[in-house]
Amino acid sequence: MENNLINGAIDKIKSLKVDIPNIAIVLGSGLGNFIHWIENPTFVNFEEIPGFQASTAPSHGGKLIFGTFKGVNLCLMQGRLHLYEGYSANQVTFPIRVMRRLGAKNLFITNAAGSLNKTYQPGDIMLIKDHINFTGENPLVGMNDDTIGQRFPDMSNAYCKILRELSIKILTNNKIHFNQGIYSGIKGPSLETSAERRFLKMSGADAVGMSTVLENIAAIHCGFSVLGISAITNSATGGPDQKPDNIDDILEDSANFIEQDHSKATYAPKIQKKEGEINWNNNWKICLFNLFNS
Repeated sequence: MENNLINGAIDKIKSLKVDIPNIAIVLGSGLGNFIHWIENPTFVNFEEIPGFQASTAPSHGGKLIFGTFKGVNLCLMQGRLHLYEGYSANQVTFPIRVMRRLGAKNLFITNAAGSLNKTYQPGDIMLIKDHINFTGENPLVGMNDDTIGQRFPDMSNAYCKILRELSIKILTNNKIHFNQGIYSGIKGPSLETSAERRFLKMSGADAVGMSTVLENIAAIHCGFSVLGISAITNSATGGPDQKPDNIDDILEDSANFIEQDHSKATYAPKIQKKEGEINWNNNWKICLFNLFNS
């Protein structure tokens, strides 16, 4: 049944006459403005594609976008689907399987996350080196379709070491502070209690959010190499000094990171031209920009 849905989605997308993507990107909360850098974009609403669901989450545009950046063909999800919207694990991850079937081989997953690690600060980048799935869901439950992936996929390299090492080199060369850590995925939509945050920290997690883990599982299952990047937007340590969180502030912070001097960043000329116009100085984007040169 899902294979038929995937084929229906592929037929719809191919009717748009878009180029086969090399890289797929999931743009997390507050990060959807990356689309301003895309050349010759083609936009399609999620609900126009068979099998896709409408995005109802704040700041999630709910569009699939095709275009080029620095000569690389891209497919981008402007926003994503979440369990807390009432969707199943299969519905949440269906777009991942479609983007893989379209031909993309690498998947970049981004998200906004709360920091469980006291050394992390809002505005920091965290390269995801592993995750803990606390959602209670798994998109692979049920009958397996061997044409999509094997029954028991290995998750020991869930976040591609090669892509992560390349990102480390780029961030280091650009003198950008970053962390490597473990992402904990929860169902939401309620934010974590202080006790839950302390528990998640004890489990080994460095950051927490309501996405990413199911997308990663589905991506590994269907053959993607995955790079995960968390934008740390707030402290979620669960200590006695923990301040109440406001989701509107978190979303705003995810779109307005701490600005640093990027004069030595190796932007493409087109990016340099547009930087002042759009005023984007977000560190995690430097990593994405330079990955396309690698």
